[in-house]
Amino acid sequence: ASCISLSAFLIISFFLSPPQPAPETTEIDVDGGIDQDIFDINEALGLDLFEGDIKLLVDRNSIIGDNYRWPHVVPYVLEDSLEMNAKGVILKAFEQYRLKTCIDFKPWEGEKNYISVFKGSGCWSSVGNMQVGLQQLSIGANCDRIATVQHEFLHALGFWHEQSRSDRDDYVTIVWDRIQSGREHNFNKYDDKRSDFLNVPYDYNSVMHYSKTAFRNGTEPTILTNIPDFIDVIGQRMDFSEYDLQKLNRLYNCTSSLSFMDTCSFELENICGMIQSSDDNSDWQRLSQVPAGPNTDHTNMGECKDSGYFMHFDTSAGGEGSTAVLESRLLYPKRGFQCLQFYLYNSGNENDRLNVWVREYTSANPNGTLRFIKEIKGSPETYWQLHHVSLNVTSKFRVVFQGVRGSGLSNGGLSIDDINLSETQCPHHVWHIRNFTHLLNTSPAGKGGIIYSPPFYSSEGYAFQVSLYVNGTTDNPFNLGIYLSLISGANDDHLKWPCPWQQGTMILLDQHPDIRQQMSNQRSVTTDPQKFSEPSLNYTWDRPDKVGSEATFPNGTKYMRGPGVGTSAFLTHERLRSRNFIKEDGVYILLTVEDISHLLSTQPRLPPTLVTTTNNPCANDGVCVMVNRAPVCRCPAGDNWWYMGEKCERKGSTQENTVIAVSSTITVFVVMLIVTITTAVCLKKKYKEGKENKESVTLEE
Repeated sequence: ASCISLSAFLIISFFLSPPQPAPETTEIDVDGGIDQDIFDINEALGLDLFEGDIKLLVDRNSIIGDNYRWPHVVPYVLEDSLEMNAKGVILKAFEQYRLKTCIDFKPWEGEKNYISVFKGSGCWSSVGNMQVGLQQLSIGANCDRIATVQHEFLHALGFWHEQSRSDRDDYVTIVWDRIQSGREHNFNKYDDKRSDFLNVPYDYNSVMHYSKTAFRNGTEPTILTNIPDFIDVIGQRMDFSEYDLQKLNRLYNCTSSLSFMDTCSFELENICGMIQSSDDNSDWQRLSQVPAGPNTDHTNMGECKDSGYFMHFDTSAGGEGSTAVLESRLLYPKRGFQCLQFYLYNSGNENDRLNVWVREYTSANPNGTLRFIKEIKGSPETYWQLHHVSLNVTSKFRVVFQGVRGSGLSNGGLSIDDINLSETQCPHHVWHIRNFTHLLNTSPAGKGGIIYSPPFYSSEGYAFQVSLYVNGTTDNPFNLGIYLSLISGANDDHLKWPCPWQQGTMILLDQHPDIRQQMSNQRSVTTDPQKFSEPSLNYTWDRPDKVGSEATFPNGTKYMRGPGVGTSAFLTHERLRSRNFIKEDGVYILLTVEDISHLLSTQPRLPPTLVTTTNNPCANDGVCVMVNRAPVCRCPAGDNWWYMGEKCERKGSTQENTVIAVSSTITVFVVMLIVTITTAVCLKKKYKEGKENKESVTLEE
């Protein structure tokens, strides 16, 4: 009894006692310090799937063909079993499909075939549209990375792994004696009749390629690239490669992508169809360098001879208020929201400014009406700076860049380059880290090598900060590690705590000039209000002044920083150097924290799921549907016939019903007649007996 009383006391004390501040900020590594690939996750769970992550429903040979393609708009369901972070990541993956392909996704509304995404054991999918109604795709624990989701949906859209191509031996060597016993079949290759690579070259960079360590029985690689420089490239899980997109767009006959609108690096003399306005005092000039800066464009950074151009407005001449206007070609929106991204170089004066407008064309204003969007100004700098401008245009329009000369002396002007416009949401914040090569060369591994972002605020008012391990943790060096923390802010007394269902996304930007070819690396974490931190047992996402530790901004201001949640395996240094992540010796980290509480319940409450299988239990063309996960037969019927029974095994018809109805009527009539006659006889007999009894009594008297 005393033990029970003590246990009850401890439990009550835990829930009633206020949480104690942690002695120092803790960090929670969502990857456990290991960069786990899809196949590592599935292997650890003991799954024995075809090629590691494929649920094989039919023979591989039958996948080629239009029957196994999905429509260009794929119906889907996000089952409630999914983790909240996974739901948000899946929607972000859909946005990448829309940006780079003609494939779209829509919530299921009763279509015959659809993809049901759920939290199963591991990460896996079937290949192609299996025509089975509900087709499952699993995004289990630790599968909530955007490239993992892209990989599994590429399977669903009809793609196999890259290294199973018929020509793979020209590009990679499989080291068979290093493969786990019984897993050799995962490295089979298939002829052209079984796997079509759509006349696209072999792709070391494919998001569908095995890594060098796939299914190894020791520490040595199972795949060697015949060009050694690609040994650490295969197996990337950042984003679609250029050839991944070529294959997908060819398979589905895509001629354009859905949410992409325009890109321009000014390499061609036609400047992407942009026009100079006649309603200004000056013009934008197409140049490759300016004495006061920039010395190079942003696209090529001076690395390509006889190329590398940008547009420049000279503010060293002319008077205050002089303008130069550059307008885009006509653009036709579909979604009603857009993100304009470009790089700006200011070598003029701090009073020079760039105004962004849109010229909107409507039936009421066929010649266009200008609407002001944003003014950008600041001190001159010696480097290109990334800017994002959110638009909300619903009619035909042009983007208008207006350079305005300010007061004061200028030796240069305003330059713009690498413009991208897409119907996507802009990131909320940008963290620009300069002199990054120096940081890589001098920062120690571990906490001594952490750099912290400035403080930012989410759209809901939560203050947060990102920490970056430049040279990794002591346990995981030569990787970038990244963590997101809530910090004490001005709104804390008015916010919900623990912080509920805010998803923070951290994107290391690939600074390729064309947004469609960028292979950025990103991770998302979500604030679960019920999550505890060990060993303190405080709520991880509670108020930073309760669960955090004291920190100091560079200006000396003290604040509280809550636990950091992220990964020590964000990106290897090899991959960091493989793309345009570092440009002009700087990197950009794009940050967004947004409320995803609307995703708590995503499973639709619609009619039963249609299922058509080769083993249909329903006879006589009955249709099998799933009701509460159990098969039920829906039996066919005509104007004067129908099938019935659990498996539609009995037939009924109007003629049979007529006979039954007539028979039933006659039967009821006969029964009623018998009842009537019997009742009459009984009453007559009872009346006779009563009369005789009465006469007998009279005689006795």
